[in-house]
Amino acid sequence: QTEHNTSVLRGVDLQCRVNNRAHRTKEMGSEWLVVRRGQPFSLLLQCADTLLLAAHHQLALLIQLGKKGEMVVRVSDSREQPGKWWFNQQTAQSEVLLSIHSPADAPVGVYSVAVLLLSKEGHMLEQTDPQSFYLLFNPWSKADCVYLADEQLLQEYVLNENGILYQGSWDQITSLPWNFGQFEKGVVDICFEVLDYSPAALKHPEMDMRKRADPVYVSRTITAMVNANDDRGVVLGRWDGDYGDGVAPTRWTGSIPILRRWSEGGTQRVRYGQCWVFSAVACTILRCLGIPTRCVTNYSSAHDTEGNVSVDFLFNEHLENVSEGRKDMIWNYHCWVESWMRREDLPKGYDGWQVLDPTPQERSDGVYCCGPCPVLAVREGEVGMKYDTTFVFSEVNADLICWMVRPDGERTRVSTNSDTVGRNISTKSAYGDYREDITANYKYPEGSLMEREVYRKAGKRVSRPDGGSGQLVLSIKHTQAVHGTDFDVFVEVHNIGREDTLAQLTVMSSGVTYNSLQRGECQRKTTKLTLPAQKAHKEVMRLRYEHYGACVTEHNLIRVTALLQDSGQHVVLREVNIPLKMPRLFVKVIGEAVVSRRLMALISFTNPLPVTLKRGVFTVEGAGLTGAQEMQLPGDIGPGQEVAVKFSFKPIRAGIRKLVVDFDSDILRDVKGEAMIIVRKKSSENA
Repeated sequence: QTEHNTSVLRGVDLQCRVNNRAHRTKEMGSEWLVVRRGQPFSLLLQCADTLLLAAHHQLALLIQLGKKGEMVVRVSDSREQPGKWWFNQQTAQSEVLLSIHSPADAPVGVYSVAVLLLSKEGHMLEQTDPQSFYLLFNPWSKADCVYLADEQLLQEYVLNENGILYQGSWDQITSLPWNFGQFEKGVVDICFEVLDYSPAALKHPEMDMRKRADPVYVSRTITAMVNANDDRGVVLGRWDGDYGDGVAPTRWTGSIPILRRWSEGGTQRVRYGQCWVFSAVACTILRCLGIPTRCVTNYSSAHDTEGNVSVDFLFNEHLENVSEGRKDMIWNYHCWVESWMRREDLPKGYDGWQVLDPTPQERSDGVYCCGPCPVLAVREGEVGMKYDTTFVFSEVNADLICWMVRPDGERTRVSTNSDTVGRNISTKSAYGDYREDITANYKYPEGSLMEREVYRKAGKRVSRPDGGSGQLVLSIKHTQAVHGTDFDVFVEVHNIGREDTLAQLTVMSSGVTYNSLQRGECQRKTTKLTLPAQKAHKEVMRLRYEHYGACVTEHNLIRVTALLQDSGQHVVLREVNIPLKMPRLFVKVIGEAVVSRRLMALISFTNPLPVTLKRGVFTVEGAGLTGAQEMQLPGDIGPGQEVAVKFSFKPIRAGIRKLVVDFDSDILRDVKGEAMIIVRKKSSENA
């Protein structure tokens, strides 16, 4: 070591701008190096004397993973070795360009790299200060098990920071704009923090680090950590309508305020979320880490607690739910995510889209998480394929069986719409802002031979249509239901038999949540009917705002239930869920959008209700535009009154951006609006 008395290494330039562009992470900025595994990146080593370096020394790299250096790799090879880190070097004047190759199955995480100067004999003479970089999954690399071959799909499922979540009901689908914001400042740190706080990482950090090479392990961990039901997870679920000590689930317009609140609050769980919030936050984290992911909505989703692929619903003659203790339910819709990956832990044939459901419903291996479950296994009825395929199969295939419990305790099976479960499974198209129906990925056509074969495999009885009451057919229709107005519901009873018959019809309307919790009865009407053979009887119920306004939930859904009993004790039940049509916010952008130049947006809203709204508040956010900001309205908003607020912000990043706005008040909630904005670079940047 005596020969070496002057320092040769001056410093390392991580070349963030060049590398991040090549690794498709330039949206994260150029302050930090963010690269994808299995793809080379370059460092520039500044030296005092490259001649000296070439003649007497050799270079090596010290790469460490984890805050405490749980994993250390010393890289001295300049030849490619499969599954290993390696580098090659080119010397120019006083600099050495190092090209570093990471294996395509390296664990993702926050790494540090230092350059070592070694003597010919391999003794260490000098080393540069370690510098941090992030390593992500690489869906552009064939060797990575999240590889996806279609560039257009990658633009959507990895790089798009805006999306659409589908809500409403199967026959009246509504869309909710959402700001994923996976490339916003500091988000990648929070994503790794979420992984760091998982129970496995806290208990066995070294083992957890190694397992982070596997997207199956990482994605399953994320589904457990997005809900805060049994760990230091991100969002706490709540469905009872009482959100005073937090933020109502309907108020969120994007994932970033939630993730930042969790991180800045010292990993305190954020109150409150429901299924679309859990799925959207998971989508942000998974896209940020580089796993292609999309949000999916299943309409008429079964929640089968017994795992018997049927949902039993018990009610009495007053249409009251008497299903004691059991929480089997049909949710109006349910949201989860799908992530794209190879399943090297399963037999061949289950690669591709995997269901991951972060909403806390059932424990899996003792924890509230669900998936990854291959969509192909669901379609084929291979319920033994891990993870949680029985649960997902049931969500899209269970039978709804209704029983009427008479005062003496006797149960009668009731005729219902048996094709109700698992319809119009939806996701945002990768080709634009419209809905793609992916039901056929999950199930074969209703009534087909393949469907019967799948049911047999999954141990589900092929249910006979329960013939109904024989001669009475019941249907419900309604006029357009606009929130704040009165509208009509028509219940039609058709006697298709050859004989006249007597019957009793009860029609009830109630306010329900999207996951079928009833929060109050609005109206009820019971009629005794004489139904002539081959004739139809039409009953009209006018739903008035003065009745439903008091019991409607924050999901703005009215459920109409009709129960028909004939003299022979046959019972027919029909139900429709009516999403009340909501106003949209009008968002107008004034002026030209340029990075860092102040821009004005005008947001206006007209109160559609015949009552005064109090405590009005607008929330605005947009990836690349502005962090979430709130504007309280100073006064009340009378019936039919229009209010407008001005809002100014400085766009942060160039490109096509979306501003998402929410309006919330004491009575009317979940009113949304959006505006597309094309942001240009500052003129100096164009040069």
